[in-house]
Amino acid sequence: MIFRRKIYDRLLEWKNNSEGRTALLVEGPRRVGKSTIVEYFARQEYESYILIDFSNVEPVIRELFDDISDLNYIFLQLQLRYGVDLHERKSLIIFDEVQLCPRARQAIKHLVKDHRYDYIETGSLISIHKNVKDILIPSEESKISMAPMDFEEFLWAKGNTVSMSLLKKCFEEWIPIGEAAHRKMMQEFRLYMLVGGMPQAVETYLETNNLREVDRKKREIISLYEDDFRKIDPTGRISMLFDNIPAELNKNTNRYQSSRVIGSTDEDRLLTLIAELNDSRTVLTAWHVNDPEPGLSAYRDISRFKLYLADTGLFTTLMFKDKDFVENEIYTKLLNDKLNANLGYLYENVVAQLLAAKGDKLFYHTIWNERSKHYYEIDFLLARKNKICPIEVKSSGYKTHKSLDVFTKKYSDRILHRYLLYTKDLSRDRDLQCVPVYMTQFL
Repeated sequence: MIFRRKIYDRLLEWKNNSEGRTALLVEGPRRVGKSTIVEYFARQEYESYILIDFSNVEPVIRELFDDISDLNYIFLQLQLRYGVDLHERKSLIIFDEVQLCPRARQAIKHLVKDHRYDYIETGSLISIHKNVKDILIPSEESKISMAPMDFEEFLWAKGNTVSMSLLKKCFEEWIPIGEAAHRKMMQEFRLYMLVGGMPQAVETYLETNNLREVDRKKREIISLYEDDFRKIDPTGRISMLFDNIPAELNKNTNRYQSSRVIGSTDEDRLLTLIAELNDSRTVLTAWHVNDPEPGLSAYRDISRFKLYLADTGLFTTLMFKDKDFVENEIYTKLLNDKLNANLGYLYENVVAQLLAAKGDKLFYHTIWNERSKHYYEIDFLLARKNKICPIEVKSSGYKTHKSLDVFTKKYSDRILHRYLLYTKDLSRDRDLQCVPVYMTQFL
């Protein structure tokens, strides 16, 4: 299936604005749909295209990029071997899985300068040092990241193209949508949390209406990721960091406690492992901010972080990876709105996913209360209009917000809006904006 994806508009923006002056690198995790959307874009926007899949290409094609002194010869060979006529300024050449042919990526500098055709690269784990250490990274390369489908894209896949625009209007005018409509949207959102936004999982759901089959597809994707991690880090530490994300979030601590997962390691080595995991685009890192000022990145504490999965559907499967589908209580409980309070970190993960999908970096903050010997935690912080917006996530409809109150008391002059994301309709509690979790993308 070809799903409608928001990244299409960004591809079109690049084509119109760049006019061939840069190539475009589309990064993202495996199976997120990069190749599919790029090839669809090529069919729609160009007279012709050639897709070179470096994961399955003849050696003679790979060898073309060992010597790029004669571009005419290279283009002639590509046209002959792919049976495609290339037209100057009207054709696109796609380097799929370009990390598997570093010389092709390095050639981008000269191909762009030649200016005959446009170029899009796709890659997974593209920034790992082993894939680029022997080449010169071209400066003529723009980058965009492709994430799993967000909630709106999931609704589009199901044929619902109007709900989110109506919800946005309700949010902007602060009009509750009503009990029946809210109940329906929460049903859809809980289904999204289970299926997730990986296109193959969504396609399996639409074709089978069977969550067991969806879970099987997600297990295949997780297994593929773990195979990739072992190639990067044969010691298995990256895989262990990945596999233990649900367990670490479940402990409700104020950081990912890596020493419990991989043993003690020096900070530099740990940060390298986290950087490699981040480069895979399979996880999202939320950094602790010691001083919550609007320039959040400048105040992050690199020694304190939390990890989330980039796709909450994969998260629900990873939680029970070593058990059979029928033992995964999340599917039944979440679908029937019977989720235990101690499983509320599922909602925290999906909020992280939706914030990241719309371009927000993830930050959080904790405040130690000496009297109660307790940490009060703000789940996420957003920078808006030279102010900050603290967010507390609830997996229920309860409006308790002690952490927000403690944070507000300490930093009131820095706050633009206070948000409580929960499972009820739009409402206000004085200056606190209580927002249903399916409206996260409007914050």
